[in-house]
Amino acid sequence: MRVISIKKLRAFWGRFPDSEEALKTWYAEAEAASWGDPTDVKAKYRSASILKGSRVVFNICGNKYRLVVHVLYPFFTVYIRFVGTHKEYDAIDAEVV
Repeated sequence: MRVISIKKLRAFWGRFPDSEEALKTWYAEAEAASWGDPTDVKAKYRSASILKGSRVVFNICGNKYRLVVHVLYPFFTVYIRFVGTHKEYDAIDAEVV
């Protein structure tokens, strides 16, 4: 998958250094993946939440943080839409962000 863009992840782990290793691991795994549909995502990440509009929510650092991405399966592209704490996540609409 092509992940766009790591800049949001870097900014987040700058604020929350304990998330750096988990986000780097997720990024490397996503880049190496070939998700053709949501079942491919769930096969690797059982705790991921599949939302409408090709959105996926990942739990980061043992569910301490949330990562929302928009996946364009036909183009093997993942757009990072949001990364934040649970409190920040609760204030957004993950299907729109």
